[in-house]
Amino acid sequence: MKKFFVKILLLTGLVSTSFNSSASDFSVTSLSLFNFNNNSLISQLYDGLDLGEFGLERDALDRAIKGYESLVEKGIVRNAQYLTVIDFSQPLVNRRFYLIDVENQELVLNTFVMHGKNSGSEMAEKFSNKLNSNQSSLGFYVTKQSYNGSRGYSLRLAGLEKEFNSNAEARGVVLHGSQYINEQRASAGKVERSLGCPAIPQSENLDVINRIKEGSLLFIYYPDEKYLQRSQVLNEL
Repeated sequence: MKKFFVKILLLTGLVSTSFNSSASDFSVTSLSLFNFNNNSLISQLYDGLDLGEFGLERDALDRAIKGYESLVEKGIVRNAQYLTVIDFSQPLVNRRFYLIDVENQELVLNTFVMHGKNSGSEMAEKFSNKLNSNQSSLGFYVTKQSYNGSRGYSLRLAGLEKEFNSNAEARGVVLHGSQYINEQRASAGKVERSLGCPAIPQSENLDVINRIKEGSLLFIYYPDEKYLQRSQVLNEL
């Protein structure tokens, strides 16, 4: 996953790097590539992967990449190979979950994902960071450890935005699989909602979690003006 930065940054001649062969990470003296050519990276991913054809809003990827840039630079994202974008501007029966391999510029998976039952029925329109709200929470999360719990194989998520998703762990908001969301249910208009967790089809859960666990970035998007104007991750750029 680190080769992406080495390859791209060195090709541009914008940075110098130092490596520690005994460690899993490296230091980059500047990540100015993203500031210099951020729109190019977004275009490469959005247009190159035909993400619009898969329903992803361009603004969702734009915001996701901006946050990715900032959080990678800060060292918060340790598994920088993957970026997960959940686009809640789409209805429940759409494939709103996008797992992107940034290093290899591939769309690994586009699948269904639940929103909280109190966020809305067909559309997620209300969001909360409060305990027991049973609503989804917007913003950037970093993935933590996987575990086996009451919902089966699951992935802990740490919310990175104080006002919007910082209570994710206290609320028990995790990524997990569910038998109540899949293509057959979506076609029949019978996809269930969660208590706030971004639950995906059970058949795809294991592979997704094993790819993105332990330090990758997950972004839940909705064009909510309050979030877009007050997100500390987005507005410090």
